[in-house]
Amino acid sequence: MLWAGRMGLRTFDILLMLIHASAACEFGPFPYSVTGIVCRMTKPAALLLNQETAQVIQAAFRNAKFPNITGERSMRLLGKVSYGLTNIQVNDLSIEQSEVELKEDDAIHISIKNVTAVFKGTLTYGYTGAWFLQLFHSVDFEIESSIDLQINIKLMCQKDQVTADALDCYLGFHKLMLHLQGDKEPGWLKQLFTDFISFTLKLVLKREVCNEINFLAQVLANFVHDLAANFVQDEDIRLDISLASDPLIKANYLESHHKGLVLYKNYSDVFNDSVFSPSLLTESRMLYFWLSEHILNSLASAAFLDKRLGLTITGEKLQALFEMEDTEVQRKVVQMIFQGTSYNDSVAKVWSLADPQISVQPEGTVVKSFVGVEISIFPPGEEPLMVLYMEKEITVTIQAAYVEKNLILHPLDSRIKFKVFKCTADPSGNDLSIRNFLQTMISVVGIPEVISRIEPALTSLMNSKGLHLFEIRNPEIITRKGYVIVQLDFSFPNHLLLDFLEKRL
Repeated sequence: MLWAGRMGLRTFDILLMLIHASAACEFGPFPYSVTGIVCRMTKPAALLLNQETAQVIQAAFRNAKFPNITGERSMRLLGKVSYGLTNIQVNDLSIEQSEVELKEDDAIHISIKNVTAVFKGTLTYGYTGAWFLQLFHSVDFEIESSIDLQINIKLMCQKDQVTADALDCYLGFHKLMLHLQGDKEPGWLKQLFTDFISFTLKLVLKREVCNEINFLAQVLANFVHDLAANFVQDEDIRLDISLASDPLIKANYLESHHKGLVLYKNYSDVFNDSVFSPSLLTESRMLYFWLSEHILNSLASAAFLDKRLGLTITGEKLQALFEMEDTEVQRKVVQMIFQGTSYNDSVAKVWSLADPQISVQPEGTVVKSFVGVEISIFPPGEEPLMVLYMEKEITVTIQAAYVEKNLILHPLDSRIKFKVFKCTADPSGNDLSIRNFLQTMISVVGIPEVISRIEPALTSLMNSKGLHLFEIRNPEIITRKGYVIVQLDFSFPNHLLLDFLEKRL
């Protein structure tokens, strides 16, 4: 019976291996060429996350479905002895120590020392003795155990996403002690059934616990993927985070490479000229994200198509723009443009006329946009009147930082070129005072005003995805020619995993 059980487990493992092999992903000869996003987690981050391993192991033991264990054996003088263990449950589970090691190009090795657990249930046994004497009994039992657990988790690609294979799992037993009816003293009955069931029980525990650990590892991998997919999606705009190559396991880090193509309605995104190389990232921080310039351009195009690149300014905000300085020139220009109408009866609209073009340089992210500006007034008792219309090309360099859980965008030098200029106060366009004032106003106040609107909007969007739940330490946003690197240290929000496990169970 035991031999057949072991053959069944072996067949099951082989079947799973074949399924994984058949579902493996295929990549071209140059997988980095389509890499838009890279995530690197170094060993310090793996050590930090390993502190949460105890919760997963405890969930695996609690959630494992232990089958009834039955058997029989012929004994001299006693005749045939049969037994059954039913209603097996786990109590008083504790873990003494957990260690993690990254094995080069192989697996994540997790070693868990001294898992102590008490298994409770009911033991039913009977035997047919000499002269056809039959005796049957049912007693409660406890099994005290002390176990070491070794798990080798392999990362692979399945259905274009990272999946975890924890089938390489081994339980080593320091102690497996049976107590009947709460009696802790050794007795012939206890010794008899300990000898009978210990080997079978070890097999059952290994099979059920390891299967549950493997299942939870895959569920957690899917959870992380779904969490990431949700983070890079906002309404109809999202990023394709399917894998561009197989995940890497190195001695000091784990790394995954993703396509990062923008998906938006009928918008078609193609990318096959990535500049990524593993040498671009270091190992001094806990977590790294590498982003291609192409992603930023594609996101800007999708935002433009989704009509998100527009802004309306009224009232005090409009007044602050046009009264940035109290000079005679300023007062004259304002009077000419607004024709005596109050700011509360005026509105300015700013919108992008074409896809913004983004390039990443060492000095920052350079944004080149073709923008339309329209100012209308609503004099009391009169028809609305458009008093100013401009089309201009604006190029601005922006440096980004993440401080106290807020995104900070700092505009550096900017350049403005007027393409179209129409003003009712200057039909000929010869009054340079208006154009010069507007150019100064846009550079000094207008661009910072637009960016000040973008900062909280993006911060709110990231927080809605749960970024504020993490304690991020010393984040750096580094720009290089053609790509951005975000590097940081972090603390894991314990309740995130606990909430997930509670929902899972």
